[in-house]
Order: sequence, then C-alpha cells, then structure tokens
Amino acid sequence: MSSVYQFQDMDGVQIDTLTDEEAGLRLRVNRRGAEPISLACRGTDGKWTGFLYRDGDTGTPAEGWKNHATVMGYFVHRLKDERSVYRGHPIRGGTHSFLRHKDFAPPGVDSASLTYTIGPGQIEPEDYPFKVQLNLTYAIIVVSGNPELFVTFEFENLEPELSTHVSFGLHPGFAVASLAEARVILPKGTYLRHMAPGNFLSGETVRIEHPGGPMPFNKSDLPGSFILELADVPEPVFIVEDPAGHRRTRLDYHEAPYITLWSDGHDFVCVEPCWGLPDHEQQRPFEQKEGIQEIAPGKKLTRSFSIRPEVLL
Repeated sequence: MSSVYQFQDMDGVQIDTLTDEEAGLRLRVNRRGAEPISLACRGTDGKWTGFLYRDGDTGTPAEGWKNHATVMGYFVHRLKDERSVYRGHPIRGGTHSFLRHKDFAPPGVDSASLTYTIGPGQIEPEDYPFKVQLNLTYAIIVVSGNPELFVTFEFENLEPELSTHVSFGLHPGFAVASLAEARVILPKGTYLRHMAPGNFLSGETVRIEHPGGPMPFNKSDLPGSFILELADVPEPVFIVEDPAGHRRTRLDYHEAPYITLWSDGHDFVCVEPCWGLPDHEQQRPFEQKEGIQEIAPGKKLTRSFSIRPEVLL
C-alpha cells in the first residue's frame, strides 16, 4: 500500500493531504492545530464522501461549532477560569488547551502517514511549564480489507528527573445528514457518567449498565455533553450510523479510558476518545486532575485509536 502526499496553501490555510487511491481513503489536515478537516472514503460508485462536519471546508461558519476534529492537549476540555497551577507554576489556557492554536511545522511524511511534532521550544511556559514533546501521527491502514485512519499520540517526557502530566484526545465531529435520524451505538458494558454542570466536574457519577445498542441519552441533551468513563466495557467499539447520508463510522477506542458525546444541535455528533477530564468545580492542582496521565522521567506515553468510515449504498 502506498499513499500520495500533497501540500496546498488555500488562502493562507495550510493543508496536508494524504490519499490512498487503492484503499479509497483520503485525509486532509490543517497545520493550524494539526486538525483533520476532511476524512473522505470512496464508495463503490467511485465518488468521494466526507465524514467530518463541514468536511473540507476551510471557511468559518456563521453560527455553531467552527471546527472539524479538534486535537486536545496538553489538557482536555476546560480549566476553571482558564487557569491552574502545576507544581507551583501558573498555567493559562482556554477550552481544550493550546494545541488547537499552534501552527505546526510541515509533518514528517512516509508512504502511509503524517507525523506532526511540537516540543518545548514551541510551547510557552504559561501554556505548559515542563519539557514534554508530542508526536501526533495520522496513518492510513487497511484492516481485513477495510481502510482506517489510525491515530497515535506519543508524548515524550524530556525532563531527566521529574515525572510530568498530560491529558489529551481528539474531538471529531462526524457529519450526519439528519441528527434526528442518526444513531450512536454504544457497546455493552458498565459506564460511569461524570456529571459536569457548567462544564466542570461536580464529583457526582452515575452508573449506567448498558446492554449494547443506541445510546441511552436524548439528542436534545447533547449540547450539555455526556462524559463517560469506560468502567467495564470489554469491546469498546462505537458506531455512528447516518442512514440518510449513507454513512457508517466504526470507532475502535480500546485504549481510551473515557469518551465524550456532544453536539450543538447541528448535523453532526462527536464521539471523543479522551485521556483525562475537565477540572472540578472545586479546582484541584493540575497534576491531580481527574484522569491525568503521568509520564516517568525520560519515558514516553503512547496511545492510539482508529476510525473506519464506510459508505453504504
């Protein structure tokens, strides 16, 4: 399998494209935030179908969510009052942290992947005070004849003596022709819903025993977010079904401890793999945030997941 790489400057928006014609999968990434802005699959009719919200659109919508698949890190969701303290160092940051606002250098490119890197020299101390480098890789793979996007976060702690802490994830909005008709299928298992009124954790959790099937939540409540811990979910594969748009997306989140379900009511639904949670209403120090991931001195933390889009005719 071999993919073709292209770079385009679209009115100042720098786009990297990786296309595997044989597999029928195409990825486009905006260097601002290393954000996927298009994930397209070719159907049996030879036509390309986009799977992300506003797929391929580099403009700014007049209303609603303005992104496609936000990369989250070095924290996820929110800090209380957009500030925190990490081992005595002040941190400032808005929703989903600073990565989304960074202009990444050209990616490392091989026959089937793009790797975006950001390190200490590109990160301000008020964003994150310690030496941790991120290598974010998007790879096109084929599993049992089906093309998938395989995403890998690799954080390297460059501190020789200190452990460091990060939380991260992806915030993909999957396009649907009709939010009312779309279905989010959750696998069987035990979930803990972390209640977060006002977007911050209250400390309350609700245990959900799910038999497997459509999510047990009303779509009208999605703007409030459903933060779910995968307490005992043996096969954490989630499905977004879009019958009106003839699309189906399979999400293999085996390594993710949490997911977040969200939509602002427009024609998309987010199923986000998360390694960490937002602040509590009564804020804790950064290193004590719920779900924070710790990296030993000089070591790496690597986590992956995959997205399989299918065109249904």
